[in-house]
Amino acid sequence: MKNPMRSIVWCLVALAAIGWSGEAAGCTSITVGKEASTDGSVMTSHTCDSHRTASSIEVVLPAQYAAGVEITLTKRTDDDSGPMERYGREVTGSIPQVEKTHGYLNPAYASMNEHQVAISESTFGGREELVSQVGIIDCETLTRLMLERASTARQAITVAGDLLENHGWVDEGEALVVTDPDEAWMFEVVGPGPDEVGAVWVAQRIPDDHVAVMANCSRIGEIDLDDPDQFMASENVKSFAAEQGYWDPDSGEPFRYWQAYDPDGNYSFSCSRRVWRVFDLLAPSLELNANQGVFPVSVKPEEQVSPEKIMELLRDTYEGTDYDPVKDLTVTDEDGKTVKSPLANPFMPYDMNKLLKTNGGWGWRGERPIARWYAMYVTVTQSRSWLPDPVGGIVWFGYSNPAMTTYVPLYAGITSVPESYQTDGRTTGFSRDAAWWAFNRVATLAAHRWGEMRNDVAKVRDRLQEKYFELQPDIDESVSQMLAAGNTEGARRYLTDLSTYACNEATDAYWRLGDYLWTKYDEKW
Repeated sequence: MKNPMRSIVWCLVALAAIGWSGEAAGCTSITVGKEASTDGSVMTSHTCDSHRTASSIEVVLPAQYAAGVEITLTKRTDDDSGPMERYGREVTGSIPQVEKTHGYLNPAYASMNEHQVAISESTFGGREELVSQVGIIDCETLTRLMLERASTARQAITVAGDLLENHGWVDEGEALVVTDPDEAWMFEVVGPGPDEVGAVWVAQRIPDDHVAVMANCSRIGEIDLDDPDQFMASENVKSFAAEQGYWDPDSGEPFRYWQAYDPDGNYSFSCSRRVWRVFDLLAPSLELNANQGVFPVSVKPEEQVSPEKIMELLRDTYEGTDYDPVKDLTVTDEDGKTVKSPLANPFMPYDMNKLLKTNGGWGWRGERPIARWYAMYVTVTQSRSWLPDPVGGIVWFGYSNPAMTTYVPLYAGITSVPESYQTDGRTTGFSRDAAWWAFNRVATLAAHRWGEMRNDVAKVRDRLQEKYFELQPDIDESVSQMLAAGNTEGARRYLTDLSTYACNEATDAYWRLGDYLWTKYDEKW
């Protein structure tokens, strides 16, 4: 008979990997300026850490609209009517549509448009009393409106400000990074109160030679609105804080956005530890204190950063540090040495944090590493100024846990993605029709014996990832030549075929990998 304690452990780990219910969500974003990147691209990234979020992605094509057309807007709601917990959408109102819209890649949060404008997201919540009940634009909707209407990052922020002033924010505190081939901006927004239409927002430019991190807390501090090249904000950003008693203009203390609108966020381990980890890995000579709470918005990395490096950072679980959640789960090996147990994995439910004495307990503000089991998808975007937009913009797209996924290249110029990527795994339940399940099943299985299975996953993941990166120079050259010759339609078809092939290849590889893990480790359950 199998050890019953082992069975309990397996159940706990399985709950962690497949979607243990709880509100321990959150998203991490790492952004790299063009002078801080290895190739001159502007990059941002987004781990969509929420198992209620849809897994589907679509390509929204550019469109023309007649004068007077209205578009219906919706907001996120809980929907437990299907086979799995998920978010639904509830109509909030309508707004006038613009005459011409840009095409864009549209997972749950719109990621990149045809002009290489890209967006990443991280919720910070902020003050609960500021959430409006009468606004009509939530975060997912705002990302779509920004990308369909803006051809630069600055324009996207202006678009957001105008829309929110006129139609109102109906969400909690959110942070976005908006990038284009030349620059990156951090944008943060909160509501104006339950019965008010509008928003309170601020934006700060990320220096070209810096790396910035968002991790579920407001990051923007002091602002200088006399320097519009570096800062933008709603007109009420300071006056509203003074009216609400969040900041006293006569105190002599400078106004800090995070201090006024998310005063506790930077002091949670859930946020600050992830910020510290990225900065410490990229700029170790700064010797930042992991417990200091408030960190700079951005720092200069000691070495230039590649998209592969961002992917590596997004896989991080604090291994080798005092904050590794499973550092104390050890066994004695055949040589009598104390080593980490092959059963120890950092993807356990938050209830396990109490047993493991992990800082912060569990929940929204508890300790957590960067990679999480409940990620729905993850993106790393590249905006490259020296290439035509259709091929210059890439969304490296991966499903499920960032520690285990392979990213496929989705180009700004593609016209579709495979049906399996358009199919929402949250709606279907387990299904081989939804690509997400191929990757999520591997993540679920690998969490059972992470110490051993991680090597099997890495062999498949890394081989595919290296292949896709090695192909990029030839693709860049071929498509650029096609576009220069005026063959736009052929270039888009070629890019679409390349992305489709990569999506299908990676999905098939992960289905096979899942079958392999079941077989290889059957005797070890």
